[in-house]
Amino acid sequence: MPRIYCNVFGHDYHVTKKVTRHVKEYTCTRCSKELTTNSNGDLTALTPKYKEINEVLEKIHAARSRRLRGKSSISSISSQVV
Repeated sequence: MPRIYCNVFGHDYHVTKKVTRHVKEYTCTRCSKELTTNSNGDLTALTPKYKEINEVLEKIHAARSRRLRGKSSISSISSQVV
């Protein structure tokens, strides 16, 4: 029944996971259809391939964010010492 509702009125997508600032995963609250943002910024079906890509992308993004936060705190400390 939810699929019929979505076919008639459209999906009600909500963000379920923020992979990066630009890449997110969405799920329809009615029929549980999953989408993600592809490399062009368009929404595409969340296949196992895209799930794996998003997992790797999330790990890379988290590591890079940690590294950049560490550098910014070190640079702010060294600027106070000088």
